[in-house]
Amino acid sequence: MPVHRPGQIRPRRLFLAGLLLTALSLLPTAPASAAEAPGTPEAAATPARGSAQMGMGVVAHDGQGGLPTGTRAAQTEGVDVASYQGNVSWSTLWSSGVRWAYTKASEGTYYTNPYFNQQYSGSYDVGMIRGAYHFATPDTTSGATQANYFVDHGGGWSKDGRTLPGTLDIEWNPYGDACFDKSQSGMVTWIRDFLNQYKARTGRNAVIYTATSWWTQCTGNYSGFSANPLWIARYASTAGTLPAGWSTYTMWQYTSSGPTVGDHDRFNGALDRVQALATG
Repeated sequence: MPVHRPGQIRPRRLFLAGLLLTALSLLPTAPASAAEAPGTPEAAATPARGSAQMGMGVVAHDGQGGLPTGTRAAQTEGVDVASYQGNVSWSTLWSSGVRWAYTKASEGTYYTNPYFNQQYSGSYDVGMIRGAYHFATPDTTSGATQANYFVDHGGGWSKDGRTLPGTLDIEWNPYGDACFDKSQSGMVTWIRDFLNQYKARTGRNAVIYTATSWWTQCTGNYSGFSANPLWIARYASTAGTLPAGWSTYTMWQYTSSGPTVGDHDRFNGALDRVQALATG
């Protein structure tokens, strides 16, 4: 019988260990994360404050894609951008037929877009009619407070014929409860306070950007803001049913994956109607 010395592995143990390693190598391995598993949805992660942009919840709620049907002759192409797009090649967009643009200026009272100047001034410099938008967070501060913050950080208006009135982006909360923990009446009050303060500061009715399903859920399909131009969000071949109070839309965000950078939109009218909204 051979003598076993300390530190020496017996041949039988070595053989069994090899069998074990071989068996383990044949077992299916789990992906490093759920996002890597085919057919398994990626675990939702709460985005960082300030990262929200127009249409974050549209695909999940109000459309899965599809381009508009019919002619573009009576509509004018536009885009909306945020910090996600970084420095935008506005000359490329102009060459593709885009004639108006909105840039995210602010969110809540805690964030301003670091690319705002390049995006807001850049669109203007190539000849576009431009405007700014504010991503609302009704659970952080009042509507009037956020309207002031917006105006003070790029959301104002000037009667130069090429600056559109500011837009209130009011949609799904990417950081928590879809309706920002507000009742339907509480949401209506918050929106009214924002709109009233914006008009007091600029003399213009702010544009309202929203989606019909969110508006129905979170305002009870309130019909009292028809004096404000409607910018409807729906990624489909038509704009679909509009929120109560509006018989038509002024702008329509129809996709987040257009042929060029940014979300793509159509103004419900030829270029002279875009100019008319800018002039006031």
